[in-house]
Amino acid sequence: MPTAMFAPSRLIYPVAGIRDIEARALPGAVPPLMERAGAAAAALALRLLFDRPGAVLVACGPGNNGGDGFVLARHLRQAGLEVHLAFAGDPARLPADAAAARSAWLEQGGSTRPDLPPPPPGGWALVVDALFGIGLQRPLEGLYAAWIEALNAQACPRLALDIPSGLNADTGQHLGPCFEASHTISFIALKPGLLTLDGPDLCGEILVDSIDLEPEEHHPAPGREITPALFTERLRPRRSNSHKGSYGDAALIGGAPGMVGAAVLAGRAAAYLGAGRVLIGLLDPAALPVDILRPELMFRSAPDLLAETGIGAFAVGPGLGQSDTAMALVGTAIGKPQPLVLDADALNLVAREPVLQNALAARKNPTLLTPHPAEAARLLACTTSDIQADRVAAACRLATRFKAWVVLKGCGSIVAGPDRQWWINTSGNPAMATAGMGDVLTGLITAFLARGWSAREALLAGVHLHGLAGDHICAAHGIDSGLLADELAPSARHCFNAWIRPTT
Repeated sequence: MPTAMFAPSRLIYPVAGIRDIEARALPGAVPPLMERAGAAAAALALRLLFDRPGAVLVACGPGNNGGDGFVLARHLRQAGLEVHLAFAGDPARLPADAAAARSAWLEQGGSTRPDLPPPPPGGWALVVDALFGIGLQRPLEGLYAAWIEALNAQACPRLALDIPSGLNADTGQHLGPCFEASHTISFIALKPGLLTLDGPDLCGEILVDSIDLEPEEHHPAPGREITPALFTERLRPRRSNSHKGSYGDAALIGGAPGMVGAAVLAGRAAAYLGAGRVLIGLLDPAALPVDILRPELMFRSAPDLLAETGIGAFAVGPGLGQSDTAMALVGTAIGKPQPLVLDADALNLVAREPVLQNALAARKNPTLLTPHPAEAARLLACTTSDIQADRVAAACRLATRFKAWVVLKGCGSIVAGPDRQWWINTSGNPAMATAGMGDVLTGLITAFLARGWSAREALLAGVHLHGLAGDHICAAHGIDSGLLADELAPSARHCFNAWIRPTT
């Protein structure tokens, strides 16, 4: 499968990495980087204005982000548009490049005013946020907070330059009042905060313009966006000369009394993703040892399944509970030589028991952890707020602490490896915020492992496919809520097979 068939995996840099690239590229750059950024933003603005005649409002801040806004305003005015520019900063305190951009705007005949002008009759055709860029570290207050509120109230496209003002570029936390963009143009590369936590709700459609730089020539990218281009070599049709043994045995351990459904959901997902056999080891001795809807699934007691040989991959956690029996099963699973996925209560049990933590970190075989923020907090002995304050850092801490592959679930799930490489997933939607979705993810990942995929490939593919399956259902049926976990596995099968045998 040619990689070109899939969207490329875009680079992601934290602020420090972007600053390093700028420092290396800035000397002798022709045209200057600010001119490139402003021109790129103006080109996007013109596309947004294609069928929206009217005046444009540009709000410029006291730093280089404001300088980008001055350049954009100049280009739009040169294109014949009516441009109003608000600037409340001190011209004498502007950085050199931003001061030059302001002077060029004024020399062209543009003007500034220290407040936001009232909207013209019929409203603005476009408002542009060029207030504060990626360096903002504190909440906006006073005048700028009022400006943000007024800009957000405009019923027109709202364009943010580099990042919506008020959003932390590294973490995705909104710092008090925040610009709510319909479109964001990110210069040089993506930043983590655009893609995770509050970022997706505030950035709108994200476009990246490298401003004619090759970022990795100056600084290796620590992060990437997840796309199938990262695992395209695995996307091959099955050979005719194969059988169920060619695709591995996926074993899932869980299903304590009252929670058997979680294990069944995980098992169904593994079956839909093409594991050769799927075996479910239940803790509930009274559970029916068959799935009436999916009789292909094979049931065992949890201890008996853990004792079986020839298993391709184990997963422990869906509906596991936190009994003493469950604790013993987790310990046994950690000692198995196969790739191991730990989810849900398996993670909670590890967090409770230092012996399990040490055994997990000492494993020589692939380990994959799939915590949500609360489970991650228990594993790292901190608060959920600490995890959400820097999701990338938290995922990397988990990966290095346990020498494991980790997905920190949530809006913009973070995948991290033991080598501190990390990725951010952009598939998925809020309709997936419902019970059982994590169990399905565990099943998908385990199926990939059973089929012989590496831990890295299985986690990247499972996480992305999980979100894509949800997106496919919501797009097909116009769903905003009410998506059920059991609907996801058939959709994942459809999406996965479309990767392998695209129709176009």
